[in-house]
Amino acid sequence: MLTDLLLPMRSPARRIRAILALAALVLSTAPALAQVNWRMTTEYPQNNISGIGLTTFADRVAARTNGFVTVTSAFDNELKINSGEMPRAALDGRIAGGDAFAGALSGLDPVLGLSTLPFLVQSVEIARATNARARPLYEKAFAARGLKLLYLTIWPATGLWSDHALAGADDLPKLNLRAYDTNSSAVMRAAGANAQFLPMDKALAGLKDRQLNAFLTSGDGGAGRKLWDFLPHFIAINYAMPISVAFVRSETFAALSEPMQREVMAAAAETEQSQFALLAHRTAENYARMRDNGVTIAEPAPQSLIGALRNAATSTIAAWEAQAGPDAAAIVAWARQQ
Repeated sequence: MLTDLLLPMRSPARRIRAILALAALVLSTAPALAQVNWRMTTEYPQNNISGIGLTTFADRVAARTNGFVTVTSAFDNELKINSGEMPRAALDGRIAGGDAFAGALSGLDPVLGLSTLPFLVQSVEIARATNARARPLYEKAFAARGLKLLYLTIWPATGLWSDHALAGADDLPKLNLRAYDTNSSAVMRAAGANAQFLPMDKALAGLKDRQLNAFLTSGDGGAGRKLWDFLPHFIAINYAMPISVAFVRSETFAALSEPMQREVMAAAAETEQSQFALLAHRTAENYARMRDNGVTIAEPAPQSLIGALRNAATSTIAAWEAQAGPDAAAIVAWARQQ
């Protein structure tokens, strides 16, 4: 085609000018044609740690790729896709990916429930080291389902919100409680509570309808959702330090050139580091906000309550280890020794 255009041009100078003009046209339109936009979602508000992660990732990706790859983020379950539904939504093309609460993904692979195992980690440092050891297992679980893991976010420690003060283990049977995954639901039921695993949107509806009087979630999750409007009591039981996981459809990632893939993963690594840095002051900031909104925080938690939950956790952890396999169980054993 180019030869046909240039044949009538006998003058070399005209040919050169035509070639340069054509090259300029191609170069000027190529970036617009090649730009990629990823639609990603989280079921949490923008000021929640999950929402902050998506915002940070979008900024880092745009900067590192000079706008070649951009991310449009949806927060607060705007797209009506909760964490457990995100993998299927990504594979169906409704979204490119998202930031999902890992416990809700344990149905894909039990290893994704590792971070919600009760009382396994009791510090930020051990949580980080445990997840670093588990990361290859997470990546393998996602890859087997056509998904690419981008970054992890470690959440502040999980506590127990309730509509009345809890004095000890005897109060657990009085709770109609929202748990955040199958592991925590099993533990809470074993301890005597009427617990069920509900995605956040359904849990909030149940709370407003007075079907629930307690939530298992962090100060971060509760503060972001203003749980104090219904549940003005919080016990710092340090149940777990769960994670959320940001991912994208593997085909979407593979469609990028290798240089762009490297930049996206560099942006993901920077986001993960930034998310981890948030933890240094996040719990204190959440507690201050909660107290400003009338929440009574019980810290330390009643020992009989902690003892009941620890005892109830034994069979759940053993069942999880059997499902997740020896590599995952070895990580649990390592974490217990720290």
